[in-house]
Amino acid sequence: MTEHIIDARGLSCPQPVVLTRKAIDAGLASFEITVSSEVSKENVLRALGNSNYRAEISRDGDDIIIKASK
Repeated sequence: MTEHIIDARGLSCPQPVVLTRKAIDAGLASFEITVSSEVSKENVLRALGNSNYRAEISRDGDDIIIKASK
């Protein structure tokens, strides 16, 4: 399985959500998106939830890693 990783660190909204929507629209069953703010995290989680994706959140220093899966 190819790991799809989206690096959205330092991007301001709505860019992390736009990148998330592109992955969802591409039909990816699972992917990972890394963001650097709580606002981006909440917005990405909302987009994932609206598309029936599950999300697992972890942290690596200041980075917030969201693993999305169908």
